[in-house]
Parts: sequence; C-alpha cells; structure tokens
Amino acid sequence: MSDLEHLSQSLARNLKHWRGERGFTLDTLAARSGVSRGMIIQIEQARTNPSVGTAVKLADALGVSIATLLDRDHGPQVRVVAPGERMRMWSTPTGSFNELLVGTELRGPVELWSWRLEPGDGSSSDPHPDGTAELIHVTEGVLTLIVDGEPHTVAAGCSAVFEANAPHAYRNEGTETLAMTMAVSVPPAR
Repeated sequence: MSDLEHLSQSLARNLKHWRGERGFTLDTLAARSGVSRGMIIQIEQARTNPSVGTAVKLADALGVSIATLLDRDHGPQVRVVAPGERMRMWSTPTGSFNELLVGTELRGPVELWSWRLEPGDGSSSDPHPDGTAELIHVTEGVLTLIVDGEPHTVAAGCSAVFEANAPHAYRNEGTETLAMTMAVSVPPAR
C-alpha cells in the first residue's frame, strides 16, 4: 500500500472515530467545519484525499490536532517519529514543503511542524478556532508572516507567536531558502 493509501485509510478511520467520539452527525461536522457533507462522506470512505486546508478545517472542528487525525496507530505513551514517518502535507515543484513532525492531544491538541519555503513561495491558511496559537522559530532565511492582512518580518534566529483566529500566510519574499519550525496549539472542542 502506498503512503497516500495509508494516509487515506488513517484519515477515514480517525475521522469516523473522532466524529463519533464527539457525537457529531455528518451535518453537524459539515456545519462546524465548512466542509460539505458529501466531502466528509468521501473522506470517511477513503475515496478521496482532501487538501491540507480541508484536513485542517476538519481537525479544528473536531478539536483534535491534524497529527491525531492522520495518526496511523494509536501507540504507547512515548512515540518516536523517525524522518521517514513524518507526514508531508504540502509541497511545491520548486522544493518548498511542510512536514508534521509530531503532535499530541494532551491538554488540547499541539502540533510541531517543520517548514521549508523556497524563494517566491508561500502558503496561506484559513482562520483557526479562537484560542489557537502558532509559535514560529526561523532557522534560515527571512519569513514574511501575514496575519489578518498585516505583514511581519521574522528573520533567522527570531521567533514569533500569534493567535491564529484570523487569515494568515507564510511567505518567502527573499532570495534564499527559508527554514522554520512551528508549533500549533488548538483549544479542545467544547
């Protein structure tokens, strides 16, 4: 089975599990997430692989991390994620990408991401639920962080934190590769 097929099967199983755990009907999850009922059915039947944005919307609506939604196995208390087990969620032909390094549900979902953006590349995100925080540390290059339309420059060696309940984007407007680590803390669903 390919990585994409594993991802599809994991997402289908976990989406059904967490929807049931929360007591959400298909219509409830569709309303909370903004993802159509038909798309949710296709995902739960492993008939489609949603975009990163759709997966994030579903995770946010369920109050779980995307790591939990994509987790292949529910394992022991300590989980070591080897480089080959990381989940690459987004990439471009020029070599930009992000990878979900690890995540947890303890005290609300928390995710740790590794990002690489080549010059001229960027990625946008819809608003997350109120109380969601993103923490960023740039290790190479210069990040242009745009939150609710306002650009902020974050150079190598600098960090930033923001509440991610507004539209936001990450851009590399420089001439060298941008590398950053990002942690995302999502409040539990109520």
